[in-house]
Parts: sequence; structure tokens; C-alpha cells
Amino acid sequence: MTAKPAMTIGEAAKRAGVTPKTIRFYEDAGIIKPADRTQSGYRVYSEKNLRVLQFVQRARTLGFSLKDVAGLLKLYDDDQRASANVKALALHHLTDLNRRIDDMIAIRDTIATLVDRCPGGAQPDCPILNDLEGSGGRSGSPTLPVRENSTPGY
Repeated sequence: MTAKPAMTIGEAAKRAGVTPKTIRFYEDAGIIKPADRTQSGYRVYSEKNLRVLQFVQRARTLGFSLKDVAGLLKLYDDDQRASANVKALALHHLTDLNRRIDDMIAIRDTIATLVDRCPGGAQPDCPILNDLEGSGGRSGSPTLPVRENSTPGY
């Protein structure tokens, strides 16, 4: 069986579902190993490089941070890895996702309550604006609490 010829960065990007700029970023950030280069300096990618790019893209699609992706790749490349280490990393990510989901639900509930409290008429007083300003008392409705650190981190 003959080895497939090397791909250009554009071909590899298209097949991996990323942009060439993203591939260069991953290389510069040390997430993936720099591609081999031709004598004229062009990057060339093998099928193995493509599998790694697809791995990274899938992990990013699942919301893993770049740091976690680097850790997963290290485990992926280690034939002596313990699956418990992979599971621990994924469990940590799952816990973080659940926290962010809870935060988003709290934000949605707060906004829904504010929308329900807003009469939406011609009067200028608006519970939504009052809450955003932090003076919810102006319209007679208290400012709704939003949990500390409720901004989702990405």
C-alpha cells in the first residue's frame, strides 16, 4: 500500500474542519507539533497530522480548553497511559460544564423574571434597566440577585 502524498495546509484544514490560521495557531501555541516543511518552506501534512487535527477539533467542539486538549493529546500519544487519567480530565471538564449550565439557567431565569416584570408600555420606568443599573427599587421591584462568578468562562 502506498503512502498518501502530503497535504498542504489548506487541504489539511479543509479535511479537519478548521482554517489554516487555526492550524498555525495550534502550532504556535504548542498544541500540535509543527508540520514538516518542504525545501521552499511550505507546511506539509500527513494523514497522521490530519488525525491529530481532527482529534483537536473534536475536543474543541466538545468544549475542552486548549490546556485540556494539550493534556488529552499527551495522553493520546502515551501508549502506557492510564484511562483513569483521561477519565479524570473529562470528569473535571464535565463538572465545569455543569457549573456553566447552572450559571446560564440562573441568568435565563433572572432575565425571564425581569421580562415578566416589565409592563412594556409607553412609560419610561423599566424594571429591566433598573436591575441592570442596580437600582431595582425605583420601580418598586427589588434587584434580582445573580450568583457570584455567574459569567460563563470560555
